[in-house]
Amino acid sequence: MPEFDVRYLDATRRPARARVQAADAGSVARALGLPAASLLAIEPVKTAPLAARGGRFPRRQFAQQLAVLLRAGIPLLEALQTLRAQDNPPPVNAALGGIIERVQLGESFSAALRSQPQAFDALFVAVVEASERSGQIEQALFEQASYLAWVEQLRGKLVAAAIYPAMLIVAGTAVVLFLLVFVVPRFAGLLEGVGGELPLASRALIAVGAFSGAHPTALLLITAALVAVPVWAWTQGLREALLAQLWRLPLIGPRLHLLSLAQLYRCLAMLLLAGVPVVPALSNARGVAAPHLRAALDRATEAVRVGERLSSSLQREGLTTPVSLRMLIVGEHSGELGAMLAQAAGFYDEELSRLSDLVTRLVNPALMLVMGLVIGTVVVLMYLPIFQLVDQVQ
Repeated sequence: MPEFDVRYLDATRRPARARVQAADAGSVARALGLPAASLLAIEPVKTAPLAARGGRFPRRQFAQQLAVLLRAGIPLLEALQTLRAQDNPPPVNAALGGIIERVQLGESFSAALRSQPQAFDALFVAVVEASERSGQIEQALFEQASYLAWVEQLRGKLVAAAIYPAMLIVAGTAVVLFLLVFVVPRFAGLLEGVGGELPLASRALIAVGAFSGAHPTALLLITAALVAVPVWAWTQGLREALLAQLWRLPLIGPRLHLLSLAQLYRCLAMLLLAGVPVVPALSNARGVAAPHLRAALDRATEAVRVGERLSSSLQREGLTTPVSLRMLIVGEHSGELGAMLAQAAGFYDEELSRLSDLVTRLVNPALMLVMGLVIGTVVVLMYLPIFQLVDQVQ
């Protein structure tokens, strides 16, 4: 809903300012509960996405620091003002300022967070909203910070595992381009006067080298297109298709499935520990679940909605393992379902390290082999005519 900065005359006929949400400018007076004649000026608030304003809101740091301040007995508004007083980037201060303004106007903390969608997603807001009803905001923020730290650690390990293969691809591509632009054209000039029929592969390579030497810009444009087309296809749905195939691989698929379940369990645990009921927790967790789990999670949510046990519905939809199923059953009997889900997620954290090691052991040698074959093939094809010339001389 649009926001408006409003200047108006209060009950004592003094000028005042407020920021309100309304369907349009004509609804501002009704939202404030004032006659239209009391309004002095109405200006729409233009909120750019946080990323567009040069920053990304540090949700984990915000949750961690705010939870510490609240646990120390500092009131919410004062804690928020303390966080804004830090040396923050301008976009972060702008988001904190918007939250503080709404809290000062009497809105709930969750509603203030919801007014900053560029900084807080629906999952974060749902956790805070549930904790407001249970009176455990600081505990919910600690749980949120723990969950976000796990997500960042997961992302960091996956990125670290992908750095070396990316460097191999870039280095190999650079070497091939160097050979085609600088080395092969010179060999082509040397071999123009060589008699005899050259091998077909060598002739093709020399033709490519001659074109590359004469038109290096065209070669770079072709290379850029070969890179841009897969990137474009990745954004147009290729990513989902490839990921769907990864789940079916014999070694990587089962480990990816366990990691997806661990992420789902952690999210559910965070929501349940914050006081969110089971069905809304399942609905909110759908947004972080892996795409191949969402249909099964929807069916499990409907089953729980009509009264089925969470453990039974998740087991029927293939969203459990023997270990996690036993923990879920224990949690249902003891009333500590959130804690059991967190333990089940922690049980599979080691799978991330194993998956990273597996990918490193499989992908890196395979990439090195492919790059070696490509570069070696180019070199061999360049020297084949020389070998042929030596045979003719002998």
